[in-house]
Amino acid sequence: MMNRSLVYVVGLGPGGAQYLTAQAQTALQAADVLCGYTVYIDLVRPLYPDKEVYATGMTREIDRCRWALETAKSGKIVALVCSGDAGVYGMASPLLELAEHCPEVEVEIVPGLTAALSGAAVLGAPLAHDFCVISLSDRLTPWAVIEKRLACAAAGDFCLALYNPSSKGRADYLQKAVRILRDNGKDPDTACGLVRCIGRDGQTARLLTLAELEDTAVDMFTTVFVGNAATQILQDRMVTPRGYRGV
Repeated sequence: MMNRSLVYVVGLGPGGAQYLTAQAQTALQAADVLCGYTVYIDLVRPLYPDKEVYATGMTREIDRCRWALETAKSGKIVALVCSGDAGVYGMASPLLELAEHCPEVEVEIVPGLTAALSGAAVLGAPLAHDFCVISLSDRLTPWAVIEKRLACAAAGDFCLALYNPSSKGRADYLQKAVRILRDNGKDPDTACGLVRCIGRDGQTARLLTLAELEDTAVDMFTTVFVGNAATQILQDRMVTPRGYRGV
C-alpha cells in the first residue's frame, strides 16, 4: 500500500457500524485519512479514532473531492466517505469527474446500503417490483425536471423511493409531489410508508395512504415510499407482490 495515490469513495450505509460492508471496513482501515461531510465523519470517527480526518460542512462537496485527490497525489490513501451508497446521490460521481484530470490517482468505488434499500427493509418489501428513486431537492436539479420524472413514474405505475422530501426552504415539496403523482394516475389509496433516521437512534416508521401522505409533515431525515397499484399492507408490512402467485 506504500506510496499509492489512491482514493476510496466509501458508502457508509445508514450510519451504524453494523451496516458497513466488509469492503467498506477494509477500505476505511487501509486509509491514512478520512474525508467527508462533518455529520458522516462523526459517524465513523469513533470506529477509527486514530485516523487523520478532514471534514467540511454542507455544499462543500467539490472542495472535499479536490482535497481528496490532492492528498492522494501526495502519497496518502484517502477514504472519501458519504452516507448510503457512494454512487446513489453520493460522492462517486463528482470525484470521478474531477479525477479525469488526475490520471495518476487511482479511484476505487466502495458501495454501501442506500436509504431506498435500508428503509424498505424496515417497512417490509415495498420495492419488490420495478421502482424509481427520485430526489425532491431542486438544489442541483430544476424542479421542472423533477416534476417530469414524477409524472412519468406515476404514469408507469412504478413504486417510488423519494429522497430529500422536504426542508425549511422546501416545506411543501412533498405535497406538490403527491399532487403530481395523483394527477398522473396514482390512486389516493395507494399504500405508502415513511422511515425517519434509518438505522440510527430514534428510527421511526409509519404506514399510510397517498392521500394521507399529502397532509403529512416530513423532513430531510425521512425517506418516503410510494407503492404501485398492487402494493398492499399485510400484517403491518408494506408489500409489493413480485407476481409469483400469478405464475
